[in-house]
Amino acid sequence: MAITLINPEGLPEIDAYRQVSIATGSKLVFIAGQVAWGADGVTVGEGDLAAQVERCYLNIGTALAGAGASFADVAKLTVYVVDWTPDKMPLLMEGITRAAAKLGAAPVPPASLLGVAALDVPEHLVEVEATAVID
Repeated sequence: MAITLINPEGLPEIDAYRQVSIATGSKLVFIAGQVAWGADGVTVGEGDLAAQVERCYLNIGTALAGAGASFADVAKLTVYVVDWTPDKMPLLMEGITRAAAKLGAAPVPPASLLGVAALDVPEHLVEVEATAVID
């Protein structure tokens, strides 16, 4: 495995992610921002943040598999949420938890969460991009 995730002493421990990833692999995998599209290009979970988060993470999992990687190889995630407010955190975490159960993995690499005004189309509430490192 090319990625080691840690929470260094002196930084807060966050359940949803680790503060640092250490990459030792030789290939970088950059996953484009994934939105809540099914394989047919139709939006999944319109108006439902948790369902869209789940679909985004599942799409990341599919993209990783296509590159010969898994969430264990992810060094960094960036999550963009339309009109973010802290009260949306439970829905975000619900979607991540549901995706983790389906993926059989806890996606906990370092992550950045950004509130944005809009994404590519009005139906999309969230977009997730990933960087992975593999041997």
